Amino acid sequence: MSEKQKGLLSMFDPVKLDRPPSRKRVKTLVIGLCLGAVGAAGFALRSIIPTFAVQESSVHVANELCPQARSMTPVKHSAIWNTLVERSASEEFKERAVEWLSGAVKIRTESYDYMEPVGVDPRWDVFGSFHNYLLQAFPLVHSTLALTKVNTWGLVYVWPGSDESLKPILLTAHQDVVPVNPETTDEWEYAPYSGHYDGEFIWGRGSSDDKGGLIGILQNLISVGFEPTRKAVLAFGFDEEASGLHGAREIAKHLLSAFGEEAFAFIVDEGGNFQESFGSVVAFPAVAEKGYMDVRLSVASPGGHSSIPPKHTSIGLLAALIAEIEANPVAPKLSRDNVFYDTLLCTAVRSAEIDPDMKKAILASIISDDALRAVESIIFKVPLISSLVGTTRAVDIIGGGVKANALPEDAWAVINHRIATDSSVSEVINIDTQLVKPIAAKFNLSLTSFGDVITDPSVPYYGSIVLSDPWGNQLEPAPISPYKSSAAFDILSGTIKSVYNTHRGLSGDDNIEVYPSYMTGNTDTRYYWKLSENIYRYGHGNGLGGRGIGSIHTVNENIPVDSLLEMIEFFTALILNADEATDL
Repeated sequence: MSEKQKGLLSMFDPVKLDRPPSRKRVKTLVIGLCLGAVGAAGFALRSIIPTFAVQESSVHVANELCPQARSMTPVKHSAIWNTLVERSASEEFKERAVEWLSGAVKIRTESYDYMEPVGVDPRWDVFGSFHNYLLQAFPLVHSTLALTKVNTWGLVYVWPGSDESLKPILLTAHQDVVPVNPETTDEWEYAPYSGHYDGEFIWGRGSSDDKGGLIGILQNLISVGFEPTRKAVLAFGFDEEASGLHGAREIAKHLLSAFGEEAFAFIVDEGGNFQESFGSVVAFPAVAEKGYMDVRLSVASPGGHSSIPPKHTSIGLLAALIAEIEANPVAPKLSRDNVFYDTLLCTAVRSAEIDPDMKKAILASIISDDALRAVESIIFKVPLISSLVGTTRAVDIIGGGVKANALPEDAWAVINHRIATDSSVSEVINIDTQLVKPIAAKFNLSLTSFGDVITDPSVPYYGSIVLSDPWGNQLEPAPISPYKSSAAFDILSGTIKSVYNTHRGLSGDDNIEVYPSYMTGNTDTRYYWKLSENIYRYGHGNGLGGRGIGSIHTVNENIPVDSLLEMIEFFTALILNADEATDL
């Protein structure tokens, strides 16, 4: 990769390129930033578009291909909004916001994989201290909203509205944080649970992910006399970092029981941020998430004394299978009905500094299959883009053998899959099965895939291969939430534009663009699909200047206090705008 490509890709991932990005760092797919890498690669694109003509600078074309909502500032609640904006700009309120988040960070609400149930595993008990802190920090919230605790530590607040005919909104965040590796404690600028404020940044685990979002949602509209017309529900899980099995999954059951399916006008959870993209400032709310699946690949062969070994032991056979799997990644696809494609279109028609030939190729692909395939072949030459868009595999766990002088009778590996939004669990199972099948034949091994016997059971085999689901955690890609001609998405987009402007003293609709995107990882919304078709993952984090999202999941996690204040303004405006909406 050239230095220019590295520079362009570093806009996407502010972490040093020689350090692998953490899971959450790549949760939000911001395709526009990656296009610079392919634009810098020097591919000749002119040959694929000699006859394609379009008025690229036409406002009409831009609005058709990448429609933008108007900036949306509260009208009915304008007095409340203006009061809150003025208050947010004061030193007194800034000090309170710092205290809120700093105090939240100081409580070590770590969640771990494979924890025992609530009431059994004592590591859950720390959330009692966190609940006590929230009660002390936000007394008006707790005296005004109805609170239900789900599975002891899940929090569901209901803010009643005066018009029960209106669908409520659901705002979510999570209380838990990723554990701090004790071996990295000395690498922190300030102690990881100090909540230290240095006059510009608040430091500590959870400051960005996701206690900043939780504080942003809990900010106090009540103190300025706001009484909602539309009911608002706030839901805070407590093990999002461990797949939400005890928190969001149980909260979803509660909400379905209390409100029913499709009960909410929209749901907003953690997710995308806003940042520079080819000369434009762009917000990237995620309208979908990749799917998830772990596959256990097991090999069995005869045991015995290692002094008389066969040509291949079970470990050797497993190694051959792993080598084959890694040599044949799932090929990514570019289709016109994919969110990724619409992000490309937005980048082509609205970003000021995209490579001209790349822009023409993307526009040509609207009607030309040849252009579509050409764009596909170019963008997927960049490994990062290929991984972010397509289905990925990673061999993460391996085991086998018990003693140096004993032939291993079993060997196994667990392969993690992140499933592309236009694929499925069944398609991935079929792809894996077909990939393994020739290896099974080559080494005379029987093959069983997820309970289906693939090879002839009457044949005497040397050993066996079994593909299976080790933990029962398969997850299909999330349904794609509406973002074209969608009142809910327009309210979200209009709020983003308004808050961005207000926080900077700007006006107009073009200071920040909004492009649809999606998550490569999964949030608590995986359990909320039945509650609303309008699920958006966006927290209004400030990624300008290459900041990204504050070193989450690694050392020196932090958030600028100015970013926290803008997040508070965002959730405030979103509640007010949704309360005024008549078309949700």
